[in-house]
This record gives sequence, C-alpha cells and structure tokens, in this order.
Amino acid sequence: MNKFRMLLFTVVGILMSAMTVFAQTEAGDNASSVSKYRAIAAGIGFAIAVFGGAVGQSRIGAAACEGAARNPGAAGRIQTMMILGLALIESLVLFALLVIFAVVKPS
Repeated sequence: MNKFRMLLFTVVGILMSAMTVFAQTEAGDNASSVSKYRAIAAGIGFAIAVFGGAVGQSRIGAAACEGAARNPGAAGRIQTMMILGLALIESLVLFALLVIFAVVKPS
C-alpha cells in the first residue's frame, strides 16, 4: 500500500507540473472574457448580500420575540428597536443592489 501511495503522489505531481503546457500562448483580448463573467459575479455577490441580510433579519426577529416574551412590559420599546434594526439591514441590502446595478451597466 505504501508503494502504491508513493506512485500515486508521483503521478499526480508530474501531471500537475505538466499543466503549464495548456497555458494561453498568445495575448488575447481580456475585455470580452471579463464582461462575460461580470454579470455572474455580480449576481453571486448580491446573493451573498441578500443571504446575509435575511439571516440578520431572522435573528433580529427571533431575539425581539424572545425579549418580548421574557419582559412583556418592554415589548413596545423592543419593537421600536427591532424596526430600526430591520430598516438598517434592508438599507444595506438595497445599497448592495445599487452597487450591482452600477457594476453591471449595459455596454
């Protein structure tokens, strides 16, 4: 088993060192490849921003419900702070959307 493992690592090492053969040889136009993937990258970035905002909003909602259940007298104050936090998180997600629109402008 030890000889097989050594042979496997040797073959993988040789194949990895030979990957430079497939490198691009001529200097092509990079603008077309960048513009192709710009929209995909912007969509993935916005998805991450929306996911983070949704997680933050759900945690704020859960914490507000728990706080109101523990202290019903402070429910109005907790609700005010919750709405303020939700508005700030939503504004960050909308700001991310504006950045995405600025990055992916029609060419």
